[in-house]
Amino acid sequence: MVELGVNIDHVATVRQARRTYEPDPVWAAVEAHLGGADGITVHLREDRRHIQDQDVRRLVELTHIKLNLEMAATDEMVDIACTIKPQMAMLVPEGRHEITTEGGLDVVSQEERLRDVITKLSEAGIMSSVFIDAELAQVEAAARVGAKVCEIHTGPYAAAFFDGGRDAQSPAVLEALRKIAEAGEAIRGLGMRFNAGHALNYVNVQPIASLAGIRELHIGHAIVSRAIFVGIRDAVREMKRLIRERVCQPSA
Repeated sequence: MVELGVNIDHVATVRQARRTYEPDPVWAAVEAHLGGADGITVHLREDRRHIQDQDVRRLVELTHIKLNLEMAATDEMVDIACTIKPQMAMLVPEGRHEITTEGGLDVVSQEERLRDVITKLSEAGIMSSVFIDAELAQVEAAARVGAKVCEIHTGPYAAAFFDGGRDAQSPAVLEALRKIAEAGEAIRGLGMRFNAGHALNYVNVQPIASLAGIRELHIGHAIVSRAIFVGIRDAVREMKRLIRERVCQPSA
């Protein structure tokens, strides 16, 4: 069964807009769990634009499902991860001027640095993940640096889906899916876990959920957006239902 990790960053975005105490991301995590989430994802950014250090600490202490900490491969973030000890740490590229993560991590160009970071995370008992584009060179580099998980960036697929009139059979969508599927096959062939995420929503998630060997989908903005109208529990339940339906009827 494909697991669902719910990213709650934008619950903290609303809170930080007023620099107040609500809405509480930990409360959101509990509601997501009650709705069927298998894990929680947060991105502790260098500029602390949404999730704060105390949020991560409280999530580890107060929730009962696995925590995936998205982080840049900086000394500061490695020290925080090794102290707080989330179940998984996902290394991502990070730019102060980006609205959200704009592409996959270039593992090829920084193998030595990332190997050191992953070694430190591993020694602290933390599973290491890398967020990469659907490129064979990046998958192979991820294996060389010791990553246990590769999360494939689904942003290009989501853009093709939207630009193509939400037609899952359009040539651009099929090509994007082919690239992700090929990357997933390579990931599994190298002994790593195949996850995916970024810009997935209630309309485009099912073709990704049906890909062979995929283990987890990490989805945030769409679920938090839907939750404004129906609440987090129901928003998560609906996403889980869509994933479950597609997994039960996989594509050829």
